Amino acid sequence: MLEKMEQFDYEKAIENFEELTRDAERVQVETLKKILEDNREAEYLKKLGLNGRTDPESFRACVPLVTHKDLEHYIQRIVDGDDSPILTGKPITTISLSSGTTQGRPKFVPFNEELVQTTMEIFTTSYAFRNREFPIGNGKALQFIYSSKQFKTKGGLAAGTATTNVYRSEQFKKTMKAIQSQCCSPDEVIFGPDFRQSLYCHLLCGLICRDEIQFVFSPFAHSTVYAFRTFEQVWEELCDDIRTGVLSSRITVPSIRAALSKLLRPNPELADLIHDKCSGLNNWYGLIPELFPHAKYIYGIMTGSMLPYLEKLRHYAGVLPLLSADYGSSEGWIGANVNPRLPPEFTTFAVLPDIGYFEFIPLTERNKDQQQNKTAATYSYAESEPIGLTQVKIGEEYEIIVTNFAGLYRYRLGDVVKVMGFHNSTPELQFVCRRNLLLSINIDKNTEKDLQLAVEAGGKLLMKKTKVEVIDFTSHVDVSTDPGHYVIFWELSSEASDEVLNECCDCLDRSFVDAGYVSSRKVNAIGALELRVVRRGTFQKILDHYLGLGAAFSQFKTPRCVGQSNPKVLQILCNNVVNNYFSAAFS
Repeated sequence: MLEKMEQFDYEKAIENFEELTRDAERVQVETLKKILEDNREAEYLKKLGLNGRTDPESFRACVPLVTHKDLEHYIQRIVDGDDSPILTGKPITTISLSSGTTQGRPKFVPFNEELVQTTMEIFTTSYAFRNREFPIGNGKALQFIYSSKQFKTKGGLAAGTATTNVYRSEQFKKTMKAIQSQCCSPDEVIFGPDFRQSLYCHLLCGLICRDEIQFVFSPFAHSTVYAFRTFEQVWEELCDDIRTGVLSSRITVPSIRAALSKLLRPNPELADLIHDKCSGLNNWYGLIPELFPHAKYIYGIMTGSMLPYLEKLRHYAGVLPLLSADYGSSEGWIGANVNPRLPPEFTTFAVLPDIGYFEFIPLTERNKDQQQNKTAATYSYAESEPIGLTQVKIGEEYEIIVTNFAGLYRYRLGDVVKVMGFHNSTPELQFVCRRNLLLSINIDKNTEKDLQLAVEAGGKLLMKKTKVEVIDFTSHVDVSTDPGHYVIFWELSSEASDEVLNECCDCLDRSFVDAGYVSSRKVNAIGALELRVVRRGTFQKILDHYLGLGAAFSQFKTPRCVGQSNPKVLQILCNNVVNNYFSAAFS
């Protein structure tokens, strides 16, 4: 359907989604059957004794739950050039790389055309619901998207980040054109080898097309904030480029210079307008609608680890609404945001029952009596047997299990989600946390969500006392001393006094309300929390490290818990500490 699409019919797309979700259980059975029939010759499935059966009961009885580690040797054979049917019936010709921020190194994940198709289905579904609520006209989008380099594996397969593999597909370009989401920047900018040069040119292209921009997009809220923090530094240089029609000497990539020379013409009136707009802003509040007067919203993933960036993004957005994008991972997509008017903090994702086969491990709380002051993510989980998509219950939390079209069967994503409701018969999920991002020394268990809440409390105190912002943060469990203790790293927008930072350190410590943590701190089984302030640019060095490993800026997420398994990032952090403070909260 998408290949022939010339004008997108969003009502038809919504109608198709409604039809799919009316009987999600039937669609799930059909989807599993198709996956298993397409891959019946796969060595992995044959070894497990399915013998051609495609029903959910046989599938669950024969196929075990797995993590990436369980599949690594199969995937490595594919990467090394074995084109026999290992995980899929048809040979895998492309490999995706995860961002690497969770484990400290990128993972290889099989990628095929079916995953491109499911990506386009997610994009068009969410666009249909978004456009019904926030209609956009003919125009362009300012999209901060970047492609990392594709390379050939030992076995000759094309490898790149999941976003790179999608952006390079013809289907992506056709779909973006159909849903009026064409990027205002030429391909040379998107696929440029230096993301800083690409970012500068994205901003320049956006300004040149400012009256055509219908919305602003980046895959993650972090990269939108990063883009406009950069704008604060280079806006006068951008105005000079527009005024003279000559591209800045900072752009050295020949293909990018050639592409921009076709767009850039001397326009002193536009340069003066942008200069006046920027000069008239108060601390850059409402920057985005000032620059792009016809923009309807800002779009991107704003849930999970992106929540800490929302305050700054709202500052730049002014009156423009923030719309959270869809829910997925390098391993595939899960659900679409079909309620775009919900604020990002309350965003839910309706699972598309035809893009994969989904199971859910019910998670129940251990030691209920001991967890008096828990947050949504502070307790230890006991697991039950996985259940099907339509069997989940509102208000309960689950870990997602994915079976996709690219050779992952009963694959544990490691995400904890909460069922907030149903759209017809498919659940609407809210992301809670990653299970494996855990701060733990004794009987304490604090996840990324708990860390976010603590940093949010400390950051609010800092802002109230000094007007200084926390630009970025991460954490580490230091067990080199006895007792071990939590370490929080902060990068700040400017300096703050020792007195205020000591208060912030105490606030951080008190904000971890997990009963295991509090009781351990009271008896000194866990030492005083340590706040380490790092010099400006430290998190930029961490970003550069991951880009050097092959990550794309579009896919980058700051690691929120840095362990000993990630020694390079830990070294960057420790080498850039300028001050440290120890909590006296439990003294």
